[in-house]
Amino acid sequence: MLIQNTSNSLVDTLRQRRQKLASLIDFPVILWSGNNSPRNFPANVFPFRASSHFLYFAGLPLPNAVIRLEAGKLELFMDDPKPSSALWHGETPIREEIAEKIGADVAKPMVELELSVEGAATIAVQDAATWTQQSQLLGRLVLPQIQPAGIDLELAKAIVTVRLTHDEAALSELRKAAAVTIEAHKAGMRATTSAKIEAEVRAAMEAAIVAHNMTTSYNSIVTVHGEVLHSDRYHHSLQPGDLLLADVGAETEMGWAADVTRTWAVSGKFSSTQRDIYDVVLAAHDACIAKIRPGVEYKDIHLLACSVIASGLVNLGIFKGNPQDLVEMDAHALFFPHGIGHLLGLDVHDMEDLGDLAGYEEERERSDRFGLSYLRLNRPLRPGMLVTIEPGFYQVPAILNDANLRSKYHNIVNWERFSQFADVRGIRIEDDILVTTEGSEVLTAALPNQASAVEDLVSG
Repeated sequence: MLIQNTSNSLVDTLRQRRQKLASLIDFPVILWSGNNSPRNFPANVFPFRASSHFLYFAGLPLPNAVIRLEAGKLELFMDDPKPSSALWHGETPIREEIAEKIGADVAKPMVELELSVEGAATIAVQDAATWTQQSQLLGRLVLPQIQPAGIDLELAKAIVTVRLTHDEAALSELRKAAAVTIEAHKAGMRATTSAKIEAEVRAAMEAAIVAHNMTTSYNSIVTVHGEVLHSDRYHHSLQPGDLLLADVGAETEMGWAADVTRTWAVSGKFSSTQRDIYDVVLAAHDACIAKIRPGVEYKDIHLLACSVIASGLVNLGIFKGNPQDLVEMDAHALFFPHGIGHLLGLDVHDMEDLGDLAGYEEERERSDRFGLSYLRLNRPLRPGMLVTIEPGFYQVPAILNDANLRSKYHNIVNWERFSQFADVRGIRIEDDILVTTEGSEVLTAALPNQASAVEDLVSG
């Protein structure tokens, strides 16, 4: 349980967040932090991660805790540690001490929670023990698998409004996460030439994160199979002609995330075909970032990436036709099937537990188009929003060998020319960008992404 390094500034920040929420709703809110989940037997648990909605308003990653918010006031419900816990966990803060740290108006034992649930809204927590308790106490089904309804839906929309843009306290944490993530990627690049398998590079990257008393904000992707978008295997050997794709981000002690991807040549030098595709992806990355400013539609930024990638592939002889026409027929999605990025904050895909409530402006629905169905964010940009920009190029067998897609695009792709790029399984370049009042700020700009600079980092 972390309570050090807190101050009156934390209390002030949490109070302001509660007041913002109170200005949007007129009913009480109860938010659970969640429980430890056992890996195999009860005492051997996965690392605890508090619910992000709880964490946003409570400020500290408290296990087995609940907060009740009403009219800007905060009540904390949690039990004091049992005397026997000191043997295993050392001395831990009692309820009253924690209440003072977070500016709670009242602190009560958990047994009193059932007296304060009437008329309250909540958000489902991911672990089964907690959402079972939520459902029992509130007298209705509260499940992470179903969309919230009634006052729970009103609460979800209000929380989205509050969390969609970041206050200064959040930005301070997000900058810390970005700085450590940059160190991690540089460590991974330096480790590559002596590594034998992906796991050694992953170890170097995560060591840099752990050394700052942080953890990863998601399961690290460190793979020579960049065509597997969420690869979670690290046993593949590193061969001189391979590309290594590393999608790794740090999470601060308070739960704030970074999300960065770089792709580099295992040998320290891109082949000519790898460099050609890398520069196409980088051109899309740079064009998108240059367009970020308040009022711009994020969907338009995505379509810009699609257009730049299509144009680059036409110039390389892989695509045939007019780039804009290719985007309209979703041909780009053969090689760039996902969206250009997502919201970033306490969650690496911020508030995605709420489905598209956070990512999509009200009255907008997700498209079923091949080239748009994975777009995670469809809103006009606002100052204080933090988003990722992550264009890519992938040779995904399930897509490229799909008979219907091969038939639909058989006159669009020069398959013979495309076969010359067999050493480019996957490339992604991703940075974290803050929308400012004037334009944007790249929080991860200190990590090079130009091909030659990346080669220099890998070669040492």
